[in-house]
Amino acid sequence: MKNPNWERDEVMLALDLYFNLKPGQISANNVDITNLSNLLNRLPRFDGKPDNGSFRNPNGVSLKMSNFLAIDPSYDGKGMAAYSKLDESIFNEFKDQQDLLSEIAKSIKKAIETSDFIKVESALAKEENSFAKEGKILYRLHRYKERNVSLVNRKKQQYLKRHGNLACELCRFDFHAVYGEVGKDFAECHHKTPLYSLDVETNTHLDDLMIICSNCHRMVHRGWIPN
Repeated sequence: MKNPNWERDEVMLALDLYFNLKPGQISANNVDITNLSNLLNRLPRFDGKPDNGSFRNPNGVSLKMSNFLAIDPSYDGKGMAAYSKLDESIFNEFKDQQDLLSEIAKSIKKAIETSDFIKVESALAKEENSFAKEGKILYRLHRYKERNVSLVNRKKQQYLKRHGNLACELCRFDFHAVYGEVGKDFAECHHKTPLYSLDVETNTHLDDLMIICSNCHRMVHRGWIPN
């Protein structure tokens, strides 16, 4: 079996490191590349690694860096041209947003280091969103916070007291008004904090949440930015 394809979270972490290295520093012996290799091997989604020795090892990470060299228009050499569409897409997405990429990478690393990381990953192992700019790890952390039943119920009660309904704050759709009693008290909550700013250990307050309908919620998580 060959190693699984790199995922968005992994490519972003690798690209963030690439932007902080000079071409001559790209080597399996580089301590930063070794550290990234160790971090990637801590991700729980790959428990069934085909080869623990070769999976995301320093050689593989340095090859990924060489893939970026082949994509990078500022590099005069050739690099390793066997890069993936995902490599190219993420490089082009962040080449002019390196500060944002750095913030996302820091948040992913911090999430992995926290004591609750495995609990979050286990609880939301089936939650997928290939459209989330910040990748699966931060998306799952975001959804974990949104699923706090006690907090969601308190937010709904607060909103009902203020507005008398649970109409979506974005499109004003009201399940109760449209569906009657079957739609009473039905609404979802969305965490307004950008994914890369979330912290597993930070408490969520009611004002961090918004009442939102299912459709708007899905579209926001696909990257839609409301006016």
